[in-house]
Amino acid sequence: QVQLVESGGGLVQPGGSLRLSCVVSGTTINKYAMGWYRQVPGKQRDLVAYIATGGSINSADSVKGRFTISRDNAKNTVYLQMNSLKPEDTAVYYCNAARGVVLPWGQGTQVTVSA
Repeated sequence: QVQLVESGGGLVQPGGSLRLSCVVSGTTINKYAMGWYRQVPGKQRDLVAYIATGGSINSADSVKGRFTISRDNAKNTVYLQMNSLKPEDTAVYYCNAARGVVLPWGQGTQVTVSA
């Protein structure tokens, strides 16, 4: 079955960096636009950034210039490089397909930005 496993989260100080990874099994990501989403308790899950099959990227205004999404189709893996982290970036981060396609959600990875 299709599985998405996110990793790379943790506790980081404001201004720090983290790199998230999402390994996908049971399907090949080269068929999909892939995205990173985040959710805080009590709020909806929001799309942070996505990368199309051709490599074009769209990012939320709140992370433009700080977060970079990338994909390695050979490794069936999606990455999110997060720089200049802010406390408001604190959330559980998930990867999934984008543009109307939904794969089974993984467990996510917690990112906490705090001094």
